[in-house]
Amino acid sequence: MRELDEVIFLWVNGWAGKFTALDEVMRLIASDYLVPVTLALILFALWFAGTDLETRERYQIGILVAVFAVALANSSIEVLNNFYFRDRPFLNHEVELLFYRPTDSSFPSNSAAAAFAITGSVGLFHRRLAIVIVSLAALYAFSRVYVGVHYPLDVLGGAVFGLVAVPIAAVVVGVMRPVLLLSLRWMRLMLVA
Repeated sequence: MRELDEVIFLWVNGWAGKFTALDEVMRLIASDYLVPVTLALILFALWFAGTDLETRERYQIGILVAVFAVALANSSIEVLNNFYFRDRPFLNHEVELLFYRPTDSSFPSNSAAAAFAITGSVGLFHRRLAIVIVSLAALYAFSRVYVGVHYPLDVLGGAVFGLVAVPIAAVVVGVMRPVLLLSLRWMRLMLVA
């Protein structure tokens, strides 16, 4: 499996450096800013969306699930990385590196975990929007392979961590729902919800 992962990585990364415009687009998508900030802005907009109180509370609870899911996925990855460390592809292969050199473990991808945790959480309360942002998350994951900082299994593993965190976070938020609803009502009085 690891050999196939490396073969696919080398094929995808082999396109890097051949088309300057494509390289620039992939570098932008793979950055630590464009997709994460876009996803954060989507969550921010959804926080204040909804024409009635019931819809707004459903969206806000869903956003809290997203926050818990991202925290859970990235915390789980942090724990895993204490026991398993995978070198980045640029350390073991001749690659066209279009990105800075991260020093943390390549597997699983924190960035993919966060993007897919947000996507999965949004899918719980706004399916049409989730269909749009899942393509953004998938493109983000692919771009991280293209620019040379992750193997395909790294981003796939990150996506799994993110998606598995969603139902767990939903249960935690469900247990905390009465307290959260009370907090949301108080926040509404302060005009922040």
